[in-house]
Amino acid sequence: MNIQYLTQMANSIGEFFQTMPNVEEAEREVVQHLRRFWDPRMREQLLEHLDAQAGTGLLPFVKHAVLRHRQDLNVGVNADAAKSGSI
Repeated sequence: MNIQYLTQMANSIGEFFQTMPNVEEAEREVVQHLRRFWDPRMREQLLEHLDAQAGTGLLPFVKHAVLRHRQDLNVGVNADAAKSGSI
């Protein structure tokens, strides 16, 4: 998928949750939304972009949320299955 489109979608999600009064909770919600609704390949591509391009195009709030809660994204099918207890 086009990384510009992924960053645009991630920023839209971030803009929605950024309005929450508790910043830590808002960051967790961004990452949980990505985990719940994005295909693992989309999340992996976003993380690769973050590593290779320092997250160019991501809002600072979104970038910080993903960096801070990166382990919660559990990229990969097996990681998702392990998180849900399917393995």
